[in-house]
Amino acid sequence: MSCSLFLEDRGCLVQATRLRANKLIGDDDADDVVHLCSLHWPCLHHWHCPTFQTSNLFFMLTSKANTMILVPIFFVPLLLLLLLPVTASDVTVTITVAPAIPSQEPSYSKRYVFTSAVLNSTNTYRRQHNASALAWNATLASFASSYLAAARTDACNFSHSRGPYGENIAIGYANATAAVAAWGDERGIYDFGKPGFEHATGHFTQLVWKGTTTMGCERVLCGVRGWFVACEYWPPGNVQGQYDDEVQRQVSGEQRVRAGLKGVVVIVTGVVVWLSWT
Repeated sequence: MSCSLFLEDRGCLVQATRLRANKLIGDDDADDVVHLCSLHWPCLHHWHCPTFQTSNLFFMLTSKANTMILVPIFFVPLLLLLLLPVTASDVTVTITVAPAIPSQEPSYSKRYVFTSAVLNSTNTYRRQHNASALAWNATLASFASSYLAAARTDACNFSHSRGPYGENIAIGYANATAAVAAWGDERGIYDFGKPGFEHATGHFTQLVWKGTTTMGCERVLCGVRGWFVACEYWPPGNVQGQYDDEVQRQVSGEQRVRAGLKGVVVIVTGVVVWLSWT
């Protein structure tokens, strides 16, 4: 008995024939009745118009050149997946790649690079707001180190130390410069017309606080969360009632040059006055 089925969506003709198993696997004593199917596929490259045959045990692929491949039946699903034409609309593949932990980022992993990065970045913002450059303070850096060591044992609990110094903290930034920039860029939402403390801008106001003269920082790697940075400042900023004088508006390069020249003129004038009295 034979039967045929047209698959309209693939343009394929399936012909099934019921034969005895001994005709396929060469066992004259076999009595099992199996299905022998031919599937004509016009769209393959080197296997032009192959014929697929199946039994209970094997799957046989025959080309026009009568080249045959005998494959165990449990490989049939994989073989069909390889031969079926697939379009971009048939399969959607989503690949999620976790971001790399910057454990070897030089501005974190090398102490001298870290120190230079946070100090230079801080002083860039301070210069833009008419505040003097800060000097590195080893005592403050030691305090930050002790605090971060304790925080690390507490699953890197991201919170302030509540120590006696001014403090800024950050976690998860790609490098030390980016961490400082996150604090400094809060100036974009600081209201200079109504000076005062706000949680959203407290990092910025401490960063450029004119009365602060020294800083010290430390960092620690907190697994997938990235680097935890803590910077301490002395004298501390964010003192109520002093924001108007201590946190100044950003000035242009030309204004900073004029301010510098004004200081030079004052010094020269003082020298001239002192000479006139001698």
